[in-house]
Amino acid sequence: MPIKNRFAELLPDITAWRQDIHAHPEILFETYRTSALVAEKLTAFGCDDVVTGLGRTGVVGVIKGRTNTSGKVIGLRADMDALPIHEETGLPYKSTTDGAMHACGHDGHTAMLLGAAQYLVETRNFDGTVVVIFQPAEEGGGGGREMCEDGLMDQFKIDEVYGMHNWPGQPLGSFAIRPGPFFAATDQFEVVIQGKGGHAAKPQETVDSTLVAAHVVLALQSIVSRNADPVDQVVVSVTSVESSSKAFNVIAQSVHLKGTIRTMSDAMRDMAEARFTTLVQTTAAAYGADADISFYRGYPCMVNHEEQTDFAAKVAADVSGACAVAPLVMGGEDFAYMLEERPGAYILVGNGDTASVHHPEYNFSDEAIPAGCSWWAEIVEQRLPIGP
Repeated sequence: MPIKNRFAELLPDITAWRQDIHAHPEILFETYRTSALVAEKLTAFGCDDVVTGLGRTGVVGVIKGRTNTSGKVIGLRADMDALPIHEETGLPYKSTTDGAMHACGHDGHTAMLLGAAQYLVETRNFDGTVVVIFQPAEEGGGGGREMCEDGLMDQFKIDEVYGMHNWPGQPLGSFAIRPGPFFAATDQFEVVIQGKGGHAAKPQETVDSTLVAAHVVLALQSIVSRNADPVDQVVVSVTSVESSSKAFNVIAQSVHLKGTIRTMSDAMRDMAEARFTTLVQTTAAAYGADADISFYRGYPCMVNHEEQTDFAAKVAADVSGACAVAPLVMGGEDFAYMLEERPGAYILVGNGDTASVHHPEYNFSDEAIPAGCSWWAEIVEQRLPIGP
């Protein structure tokens, strides 16, 4: 089943929706304009029900098939939120909101799922029910978790759920997927090293918090090199070091560290947090300083279910001719919460030779739209076939 002709016909409309969403980015749960646009489109298409307000600003559309002898319900999810980044693309439809940008392609995800929803309403060539899920706050806000906590899966009786993300550097319109752990658990930390400040000419009278912080940063790398099994994936990154001193000749009273720890299993996640706490506390104590630690557990590891992954890969191969094995991704993805509640799979669609996601020059490629829409549609029509 190659790319569906209907999506070639709809491409100008879907592209216009995508570029309009791109020009009006909204961050986290503040997707009021985008959510209203989505709800308006779903209603105009003729969805059997449109529900707003799940996960604060999430939108859900219900599409009934021509028949329903299976009684099955398939969920399809797209994220809607943008990032707090100043756009530098120079596009004619660039962001009109300073400091906000669709730098991860959620505008494309939303537009593609809208296009698929229009097609599914028009054809209803399936046996069962489709629930299209438009989620806010994927970029750190946990919108997927909040939609689940609002009863998404039970309210709509969803049996399986599928998600998709564009992927720069992957051939345009191609697909890649893998079973099992796919995207990492993402935890954050803050550490305040409290020493004793003083004159830079008299270090013996101080407890140098900058020196302590430097040793803490180095010590944390031993979690990866000496505590983790070399075949397991762990990334420890200290991303911010801020001293209380702003002068050349003052030894700082305190230093503030921030960063993330990313893991691919619960066991490794627990080990990394425990070793992090021990290393920070004991390293600070060894130099006569104190360490105030804040550790925040973020998104869990996103785990694709094997049966649904095999099916998703087959559909992708039907659409594009092949489906590659995706690499492990140490970034986070809150579709993980939906996959904890229901079996399903998450796939990557190629965005071609573009800037990386989360880059100020990134742009979703509208040429990927027909392939993405076709995959959504085929997931439904092949998973919920109408009987003879």
